[in-house]
Amino acid sequence: MEARAVARYVRMSPWKVRRVADAVRGRGVDEALSLLRAMPHRAARVVEKAIRSAAANAEHNLELDRATLVVARIAVDRGPGGGAWKRLVPRARGRADVMSRKNCHVTVVVAEREA
Repeated sequence: MEARAVARYVRMSPWKVRRVADAVRGRGVDEALSLLRAMPHRAARVVEKAIRSAAANAEHNLELDRATLVVARIAVDRGPGGGAWKRLVPRARGRADVMSRKNCHVTVVVAEREA
């Protein structure tokens, strides 16, 4: 049995979030949450919130025990617009540069630990 949660339109670069997601993939839910709380990265808060939501979905909807849950899959994908919202920044002599604000979607799937 699997439960999932998706954090969408996260205003952070997918590369920065993947760096945190790779550290918790395959770990138990409680172990992953304690590891994320110790991380100084801003992306750790986003991944922690998604894991908490997936674990709550597993407990509430599937009636699974939290102690047996493991982070089975975690994926960080680019958001809309090629993973960036584009904005124009005024420059000298009437010109403009394109500033891209990165965004991503974080998908977490938790499952029961294999016996």
